[in-house]
Amino acid sequence: MSKIALVTGGSRGLGRDMVINLAKNGNDIIFTYHTNKVEADKLVKEVESNGHNAVAFQLDVSNIKTFDTFVQGISQHLMQAQGTANFDFLINNAGTGIYGSVDETTEEAFDEMMNIHFKGVYFLTQKLLPLLKKGGRIINISTGLTRVSFPNVSAYASMKGAIETYTRCLAKELGTRQITANSVAPGAIATDFGGGSNKSDEDKRTAISSITALGRVGLPEDIGGVVAFLCTPEARWINGQRIELSGGMMV
Repeated sequence: MSKIALVTGGSRGLGRDMVINLAKNGNDIIFTYHTNKVEADKLVKEVESNGHNAVAFQLDVSNIKTFDTFVQGISQHLMQAQGTANFDFLINNAGTGIYGSVDETTEEAFDEMMNIHFKGVYFLTQKLLPLLKKGGRIINISTGLTRVSFPNVSAYASMKGAIETYTRCLAKELGTRQITANSVAPGAIATDFGGGSNKSDEDKRTAISSITALGRVGLPEDIGGVVAFLCTPEARWINGQRIELSGGMMV
């Protein structure tokens, strides 16, 4: 029986590449999308065309009140598909980005970052823990901005710093179930995230390349394979770690 990975925010960007790489490694996939059902359906078909099962669920990770319904939905799906509601790998990837200086950041914007990037991850993981199999994996997506500092990202980076601390606590608490927990911290990646400037702003891309040892901006395909590797037997002894994928930015 194939193992099952659950990826939040899997329909585009980094999440999409994670889904594709996890499927290439022989896993069946459950992933969530926020609003773009068209892209989600395309990804389901792509995974299925390569011989693996995939299903997409709509989820707003900032709306904790919907989590019980979501967990019930995936439990029913898993029971029908395999006779048990358990799954193997949880990848907390869904997120958005905002930019604003400390004096410009509103309470509303701060709360949005908190709900999406920390509170939502915390409580969705809590709801899903009973379904996660012994020996499973949790991978929380962080950011290179927890190691290096730039202007106008204080709220976002702070929430990701909290995620890294939370991940280490998970690793400690879940060891008796042989569940590992690690955070993956991408550097600057050319996606639509945060307005897409890492993909479209040539001045910014040049600046990023100049401070990166490998001399370029990252791509989504630089990330998904590492996430997939962390879900393999070979990665079983990696636990409680922050793994930065930035091409050597500001080393």
